[in-house]
Amino acid sequence: MSTFVTLLVIGLSEGAILALAALGFVLIYKATGVINFAQGEFLLIGAYSFYTAFVVMQLPIVLALLVGVLVAVVVGVVVERFILRPMVGQSHISIIMVTIGLASVLSALVQMFYGTQPRSMPPILPRGSVSILGGTVPVNRLWAIVICAVVLGLLTWFFQKSRHGVAMRAVADDQQAAMTVGISVRRVFAMSWALAAISALIAGVTLADITTVEMNIVNFGLLVFPVVIMGGLDSVPGTIVGGLTIGLVTQFVSGYMDPGLAEIVPYLVLVLVLLVRPYGVFGEKRIERV
Repeated sequence: MSTFVTLLVIGLSEGAILALAALGFVLIYKATGVINFAQGEFLLIGAYSFYTAFVVMQLPIVLALLVGVLVAVVVGVVVERFILRPMVGQSHISIIMVTIGLASVLSALVQMFYGTQPRSMPPILPRGSVSILGGTVPVNRLWAIVICAVVLGLLTWFFQKSRHGVAMRAVADDQQAAMTVGISVRRVFAMSWALAAISALIAGVTLADITTVEMNIVNFGLLVFPVVIMGGLDSVPGTIVGGLTIGLVTQFVSGYMDPGLAEIVPYLVLVLVLLVRPYGVFGEKRIERV
């Protein structure tokens, strides 16, 4: 029972971080139709930008977070304006290849400035452990769940209820109709990339705090794809369910079976979902006439 509780909390924390990272992926896809293969690198940029402000520049944590948000917004807007916007009207495979190239460039830039050695930073979340139902649970994992849940709730509310969120949904449904009622499609595109970068920043900083600041954050970001395939590329609730499911399955397989097998289980789930339900558990089934 103690092992189960420990694995449950760790799985929920990693699943919540995954869901937050995947939510940015879904926002971009819903608003622009772009499949962003650089989402893992956005986590990396977020973690290292915060590390630079907090450790290298020794700014207070609040200012370091603000610097991280500013960097995330700038990166998101620059990518949309100067890399993706010129690709409007091009084939989907061309845009996918551009995002793959972008991922390589961002990763190379981080390696060029910081190298490949893991870096440590002062803890942000409380350390220590507590006992829950006989299991020893790290306190920072509990805080990670709370932080990700709050941010996911705020972003979901923004997307569902706010004026800008409604505009993003309108553009996702029909760009031409959105333009006729005065919605700036270009502004919505830029906003979606900025929000995706911010969500990746928070996910990256949280992950770096409970683990370490290193290039392997990109590998964690790759788990975004099983999450969004499982939940549905265009489903926000599906992203949350998918993230928690992948996080829990990975931890239970690692704890009860084999850590090596746990590394490939998310991709086995991805293949299984594609075979059974290609549009995801919560995704919208679209039938298009060609």
